[in-house]
Amino acid sequence: MIMNYGVLDFVGNLGVLILMVSYLLLQLNRLTNGLLYSALNAAGAGLIVVSLLGNFNLSAFIIEVFWVLISFVGIYRNLRPRPVQS
Repeated sequence: MIMNYGVLDFVGNLGVLILMVSYLLLQLNRLTNGLLYSALNAAGAGLIVVSLLGNFNLSAFIIEVFWVLISFVGIYRNLRPRPVQS
């Protein structure tokens, strides 16, 4: 079986690499569950979504879209103004 490795495959693999490295760094306490972690998750899942445009898979698409949306919740929580404590 011959595999054609194209640009979308590279984009998807880059997304997977971003997700896996960010999760590894979180587990090794080199990254906190903060803005950077949420942004990396959104970017990685977004790249995977883009890669699915070339070879669509509904199940993978659904999970990655939810991964992006949930990451946006984390980004919002990290960027919203904090109440001033008296």
